[in-house]
Amino acid sequence: MKVAFFSTTKTDKALFEKLSPDYPVDLDYFDVHLNEKTVPLAKGYRAVCVFVNDTLSRPVIEQLAAGGTELIALRCAGFNNVDRDAAREHKLTVLRVPAYSPMAVAEHALALMMSLNRKTYRSYIRVRDGNFTLEGLLGFDMFRKTAGIIGTGRIGLEMTRILTGIGLNVLAYDPYPNPKVEEYGAKYVELDELYRQSDIITLHVPLMPETHHLIDETALSKMKDGVMLINTSRGALTDADALVQGVKDRKIGYLGIDVYEQEENLFFEDHSEEIIDDDTFERLVTLPNVLITAHQAYFTAEALDNIGQTTLENIQDFERNNINESRCVLCEL
Repeated sequence: MKVAFFSTTKTDKALFEKLSPDYPVDLDYFDVHLNEKTVPLAKGYRAVCVFVNDTLSRPVIEQLAAGGTELIALRCAGFNNVDRDAAREHKLTVLRVPAYSPMAVAEHALALMMSLNRKTYRSYIRVRDGNFTLEGLLGFDMFRKTAGIIGTGRIGLEMTRILTGIGLNVLAYDPYPNPKVEEYGAKYVELDELYRQSDIITLHVPLMPETHHLIDETALSKMKDGVMLINTSRGALTDADALVQGVKDRKIGYLGIDVYEQEENLFFEDHSEEIIDDDTFERLVTLPNVLITAHQAYFTAEALDNIGQTTLENIQDFERNNINESRCVLCEL
């Protein structure tokens, strides 16, 4: 099967060239994002392989279908960038990678927590400049603090295991409780109670209409003053303007984010020689208690290998008309 592979990086190409000989695929790599301007490149390809910052809007899907595309293979877990109604109407199959390495994302969330707490990112710069003072680097013992985990799927469960393992009191919220969470020693509570009691709050939920701007001004008002907030899931779970105001008001004492609502215009590209025309983002990066990474939580060798293999298996299963429904986006609707 001929596949148009969008948003290709050097790492992507090396990985898929290593794995693809074992699968019946012919991959053509494009380094551009898929959107309304670039979708003509996909004409004649039965499948497109796309990432989180590619655009699968109705106009794009209409052009894909008109050009002969039958399969959208997402090499990621999230599918909020796909107009699912349009895909269904045009009879396109949409397959994803629901689980690649929950450990990778949970461990990155932990790294953000610890870096923010002990300010290692600031200390590193000081030492390089020959400044060995400790003023402004005071942290706190995480042991026996209370962490709130919102979302207890695969990543949230792994986050629970890690945080209970290092001695935190863990509260969890999920409309669909997982019994294993309580086996690790965590306790399910209502969302408002989690907000009220948690010293650290970490988000591990998908972006859906009901979770859009889950963390807004109202939610922040229910949290402890000086709360640590971590988001390694999807940018639009949080209202970025509310985050800025929350930091300014000292409601948020520590903010660690690996995702950003408007990241499709920023992440995975080099903008170092440009003026970034996003005032909210620019305000966030200037704040000393804010740590931003560029959607790298998933970026481990093990996770990438799992993503590559599952993506190629999805394409192969589609070709064989043997789709794994747990990976099928439209099958869930």
